[in-house]
Amino acid sequence: MNLESITGLYLDVRRQLLKGLFFLSVITPVGLANAQDQGELSYLQDLYLHLHQNPELSFHEEQTSRRIAAELRSVGYSVTENVGGYGVVAVMQNGSGRTVLVRADMDGLPVQEQTGLAYASKATGLNDAGKTVPVMHACAHDIHMTSLVGLARRLSAKRDNWSGTVVLVGQPAEERVGGAKAMIAEGLFEKFPKPDYNVALHTSASLPAGQVGLTSGYALANVDSVDVAIKGIGGHGAYPHTTKDPVVLASHIVVALQTLVSRETSPLESGVVTVGSIHSGTKHNIISNNAHLQLTVRSYTDEVRDNLLAGIKRIAHAQAQSMGLPETLWPEVTYSEATPATYNDPTLTAQVQAALNDVLGADN
Repeated sequence: MNLESITGLYLDVRRQLLKGLFFLSVITPVGLANAQDQGELSYLQDLYLHLHQNPELSFHEEQTSRRIAAELRSVGYSVTENVGGYGVVAVMQNGSGRTVLVRADMDGLPVQEQTGLAYASKATGLNDAGKTVPVMHACAHDIHMTSLVGLARRLSAKRDNWSGTVVLVGQPAEERVGGAKAMIAEGLFEKFPKPDYNVALHTSASLPAGQVGLTSGYALANVDSVDVAIKGIGGHGAYPHTTKDPVVLASHIVVALQTLVSRETSPLESGVVTVGSIHSGTKHNIISNNAHLQLTVRSYTDEVRDNLLAGIKRIAHAQAQSMGLPETLWPEVTYSEATPATYNDPTLTAQVQAALNDVLGADN
């Protein structure tokens, strides 16, 4: 497969979308040379507006996945639905050559849209607790899906210009981390052609529309969520000497955790340990018997990641022991929502950059 050609086509659609969607009222999108191109942009704009106004929460992307599957099927792809939940896999085999997988995420977030746009989302959905919450595409998965469909349509229409196999993936539950894992567990790389290259994009609020940023090597960090359930011995606030105060213990743990980066991680490496939530107690004069910490941990290398995660448990237990708590009351540390770092293959990144230079110009 001509990787430069397929990547260039993909990102040409992306460029036209961005310029068309966000600047249609003030400029004419570059590269729309004829009525056919204008019609294609109009079609994709309508699709974007539909997706934007009809977001669905993670693990609930029933209608979204059905629409994406229909779009891909309509232009000649062999489509399989409900892969790892509401995952969609579309395949087009077009002669001999390499296999390229292109992926877009599909889920929205439990956030109320406050943009004031005429097409703002007014959708709601049920969360895991059964509560009705507002839903919007706050992380631009609507643009990601529209770009994927635009790519699918362009490649289908220009089959004479490339050869190989394209695998297009609509990924559910990206925001909740579980969607990709579920698709892989259900045989994404066994039941469908195994890719030689994986290509994806994400919109960026830090770049002007029409520009694309690339990173060679590590681009996104390992992310781990950690919960620390702290136990203590509660009592009356007037008799603190009869208690083992979990608030004090939690405070010592929060301070000590900072040494994992400042004193145990090389200055040449990167690491983050952030306590995003701390909760304990219900009343001014009552010492609780528990506290709860929620942490996010970020790193790049496996070595730093392993040390940070092990260090959290070590510090939590050591601080509890220093306060005289028996081992049966030491904190419980649990790990969840783990995602590995994104490492962009330098050779592939260079190929993509060369394609982008041709399509967008080096300045973009």
